[in-house]
Amino acid sequence: MATLRDIRKRIRAVKSTTQITKAMEMVAAARLRRAQQMVEQSRPYSEKMRLILEQISAAAGSIDHPFFEQREVKRKMLVVFTSDRGLCGSFNSNIIRPATKWMRENEQFQPQLVLVGKKGEDFFRRQKWPIAKVYKNMQGRMNLDVVRDLTHFLIESFVSGNVDQVQLIYTKFLSTTSYRVGVHGFLPIAPPKADNKSQKHYIFEPDPEHIFESLMPSYALTIAQMALADTFASEHGARMIAMGQATRNANEMIDALTLQYNKARQATITKELLEVVTGAEALRG
Repeated sequence: MATLRDIRKRIRAVKSTTQITKAMEMVAAARLRRAQQMVEQSRPYSEKMRLILEQISAAAGSIDHPFFEQREVKRKMLVVFTSDRGLCGSFNSNIIRPATKWMRENEQFQPQLVLVGKKGEDFFRRQKWPIAKVYKNMQGRMNLDVVRDLTHFLIESFVSGNVDQVQLIYTKFLSTTSYRVGVHGFLPIAPPKADNKSQKHYIFEPDPEHIFESLMPSYALTIAQMALADTFASEHGARMIAMGQATRNANEMIDALTLQYNKARQATITKELLEVVTGAEALRG
């Protein structure tokens, strides 16, 4: 049976842990707000760029671009977005599980991995699957240099013919408490659809083909940046929820230990009183 001293030590230890989890919850909440703002600002930009490409496509009629090239798929590449740190509940396992399934289902396409986040690297290196490139140590903060390098590497891999298809797997941020994991196509990009709404009369300078050529790398960069922003927002939300739950669990444990301590202390006092009464009765007898 635990002594009063042991119980007091456990209470102090759990209280110390509670301070840490509470602080981590507050830090995650602050980072989540910034990441959420980035997602909310990036989505309209991405949508507007897509509309501009549709308008240019409508004006030019038919545009051929290397990013649109649909060729026989012999080799595939998967970009997996995970976090650099843990303590975010099942966030990373929810990404790694479908990524592992994808790798097994596409073994005939000589799949290569590009890993964004240390947790993904730690897992897939143990699996001995081919890893083309790793990006890590961003600590949940947007790094445009990394996004540019990632986008350039993926474009170069596709255009050079090293791979015939590039896909991304990441968490799409929905709200503070929810996200959706999905596999999304990156290259080849589906050609923009020139619908009637896009067919307005614009004067393009230079010609639409040159504008389209210069915008396509920026559009690919935007897609990669959106994937990273969604991942960061989802990660911070998951960590905030996990640390909040850990704090609540710790508080419940403190309550249980305090009750156990009070019961043990009461039992000790009762035992000491009985010993005093028994001794007094013995002296009187």
